Amino acid sequence: MADSAKTIEVSILGRSYRVSCADGEREALMRAVAYLDAKMGEIKSTGKVNGTDRIAVMAALNIAHE
Repeated sequence: MADSAKTIEVSILGRSYRVSCADGEREALMRAVAYLDAKMGEIKSTGKVNGTDRIAVMAALNIAHE
């Protein structure tokens, strides 16, 4: 039987997002959120990239490159 999906609220760079997540995947999602939040925070702290969208794209590129 598949886990049922629930909507949970997460915070990335101080902004709240509601995402759907299966019960059995909540812990993994929260680790991913923490990792992304940290990566985006690192990029924001440099002061070289402005805007949440640009920070998110740079974080995605960095994570994909890893």
